[in-house]
Amino acid sequence: MRKVSFPYMGTSYIPIKRLLTALGNEVILPPKPNTETITLGCKFAPEFACYPFKIVLGTYVQVLEAGADTLVSTGGVGPCRAGLYTTLQEKILKSLGYKFEMITLEPPGRHFADLMCSIKKLINTRLSFRDYINIGRFVWKELTLLDKAERLSHKIRPLEAKKGETTEVYRKCVAMVAKAESYKELAEIEREMERLYDSIEKKDFDPVKIGIVGEIYVLMEPSANMEIEETLGNLGVYVERSMFLSGYTVSNAVMDLFHIAGERDIKKLAYPYFKEMCGGHGRESVGNAVHFARRGFDGLIQLSPFTCIPEIVAKSILPKVCEERGMAFLSLTLDEQTGREGVRTRLEAFVDMLFAKRKKMRLSSTKSNFVKEMS
Repeated sequence: MRKVSFPYMGTSYIPIKRLLTALGNEVILPPKPNTETITLGCKFAPEFACYPFKIVLGTYVQVLEAGADTLVSTGGVGPCRAGLYTTLQEKILKSLGYKFEMITLEPPGRHFADLMCSIKKLINTRLSFRDYINIGRFVWKELTLLDKAERLSHKIRPLEAKKGETTEVYRKCVAMVAKAESYKELAEIEREMERLYDSIEKKDFDPVKIGIVGEIYVLMEPSANMEIEETLGNLGVYVERSMFLSGYTVSNAVMDLFHIAGERDIKKLAYPYFKEMCGGHGRESVGNAVHFARRGFDGLIQLSPFTCIPEIVAKSILPKVCEERGMAFLSLTLDEQTGREGVRTRLEAFVDMLFAKRKKMRLSSTKSNFVKEMS
């Protein structure tokens, strides 16, 4: 039996643990990134490496010390360095004396045979075709429920009458999903989840809307982005980020395998500004900015790790996109030196500006209507 571990990112550890356990592995659960994780990552990583690289490397050291003998992560294609990170991390860790196997799950559209070979290594028990269907069905339901719980928290947090109640409900929903043992139980949890969010007392308030784009890890891992979504929600902001794990999985597994563009082709929206592939999610950041603007969002925040090449390219284009489409823009670059209070101060100033801008526009509209009526 393999002792398997993987990077920690948001609530993804719940369905990933379930899947790997069902396939016959012992799972060494990665700890939520903390000061020790970052210290270890910075100690052993090259100085130029991005923040996600350092966090994941620190996590690997922690799980290897806890007894893991197999590490599982995803690969990538294109100019973004992330496609080579597992190779570099493996060399660093083995140079430190750790003995383990690194399994990299490459995108199926270009590396299908390699992906199948990697998946076979993780199947360490006898399973029937029906077993695979049941496992996949259960894990997918877990994943979509976790994303649904998070989306609902973003929608309701700026409206809550009692501060902190939404976060409390969200954590309760995550705990319920993590404890579920059957698909039927998950269906019951979904109904309970909706009931819990509906029961939150809400005030009559019109929040400003901010879209968040950027690199996948700092988008999805709260410890890497200073809990930005919760902070903005508490400031009276409806937050919507461009990426959730369920959507990312569909896009980079099913759609990538069959070369399907998807319901909305974000890259096509980016094309007038950004015609070339730069790897990572740089082009998607631009396309999603256009998408948020079309839906009437007030502002856009870009989250990028320091030295992230795709997001540096996107950062040079996003101010123009936002200016042309009437959205305010804020870029936050994150690394181990980023201070929580510094980020909070910038967010407060950005949100204050958006509320002031809205107030000014409404006063201008009222004055214009009054002039028309008088004339």
